Amino acid sequence: MGKRLFDLAASGTALLLLSPLLFAIAVAVKMDSKGPVLFRQIRVGKDSRTFRIRKFRTMRPDTGRRNLQVTAADDPRITRTGRFLRRWKLDELPQLLDVLIGNMSVVGPRPEVPRYVDYWPPDLREIILSVRPGLADPASIAFLEEETMLAGAADPHRVYVERILPAKVSLYAEYVTTATMLGDLRILLETLKALATRHRKASDAT
Repeated sequence: MGKRLFDLAASGTALLLLSPLLFAIAVAVKMDSKGPVLFRQIRVGKDSRTFRIRKFRTMRPDTGRRNLQVTAADDPRITRTGRFLRRWKLDELPQLLDVLIGNMSVVGPRPEVPRYVDYWPPDLREIILSVRPGLADPASIAFLEEETMLAGAADPHRVYVERILPAKVSLYAEYVTTATMLGDLRILLETLKALATRHRKASDAT
């Protein structure tokens, strides 16, 4: 109950405070390329119930690569605005609505598409899907540069399944079995720190 109250307070407050930014991003997405402002995709949530996650759209429609459900940094479908949003995880902000309505939590294992959930070991799948998926978790920090890892891969799907997904699943399960409110706050702070460090490295490189 305490975690859900925190989710409600945090998501509601964030949506209110960030509303000007959300509006500005929506306008930028719409002006940059044709298509809807939001991208919706089926993800697997608590107790294996599926829901349609919300993100700002960052890619152009491309039927030729529609079945590819992982995205590399060099994916040609990514728009100019989308590249910036993905770099700073701003495309994830609409998921605050998913938190508010109860499909997600502020902190929890990142929600995966059904295709990749099928790769999870059954025993770990049961553990991971016993809680709401989240906006942030230890795996999202560890794999902050996931899209760069996939860039240039001849088969991004295979690289994701064989190298990235097993490590993520292990971190998801470890989070669920050790989660505390204090730990959730620490993860949020570490996420902000990781993004700030990425910004500093990018600034130093220019």
